[in-house]
Amino acid sequence: MIAVIQAGGKGTRLRPYTHVLPKPLLPVGDSSIIEILLKWLRRWGIKETYITIGYLGKLIQYLCNDARDWGMEVNWSKEPEPLGTIGALKLLKGKIDKTFITLNGDIITDLNLREFIAFHKGNGALLTICSTDKNLKMDFGVLEYTDGLLSRFREKPSLQLPICMGVYCMEPQVIDLIPKGVPFGFDDLVNEMMNNDMPVHIYKHKGLWLDIGNEKDFRYAQECFTRDHKSCVLGC
Repeated sequence: MIAVIQAGGKGTRLRPYTHVLPKPLLPVGDSSIIEILLKWLRRWGIKETYITIGYLGKLIQYLCNDARDWGMEVNWSKEPEPLGTIGALKLLKGKIDKTFITLNGDIITDLNLREFIAFHKGNGALLTICSTDKNLKMDFGVLEYTDGLLSRFREKPSLQLPICMGVYCMEPQVIDLIPKGVPFGFDDLVNEMMNNDMPVHIYKHKGLWLDIGNEKDFRYAQECFTRDHKSCVLGC
């Protein structure tokens, strides 16, 4: 099994930190995000990975050269220009010929990859999305009304919604659906598949998922990962 870590983004929501470091190199506890990801993949028996890089990619290459010490083979794919959230996979056409995992380079999870992959293969799908539920706090009062008459008012409610974790199991045929040399988002891929009646399956994860996407989430990960979650992610 091969994993693809997408690590080419600029991390604009985490500036000024990402003026100096690419987001996958930001520290969580005593390790960088991408180091945690690589060790988590290795824990589940994945020994080969491609890392797509762009912004400050040489720094990521410098750190991940040590991945061989963890029993991992790391290959590199450099985006000549930003290609969106999934477009960089096109650069790997012809290099991946079997089921593979794709994941964002700014997440931490204790997902059981063995069960996730088995679910994907059992459905015979080209694409399976890993999902989890997340409470989203609204910053506004929410109105419910009919014909201009208020029926309910909720002050800044929390909504529990199924969200995309940024972890996918794919077949290599998916790469054929991605255009070459233009930005292409994951939403574009999913819409393309649905428009062509190609089923996309959802796997529900009920455990840990940390998205290091903004300063609030970054601070939360700093506070809780080493204390509460490191052992369940890395098995140590």
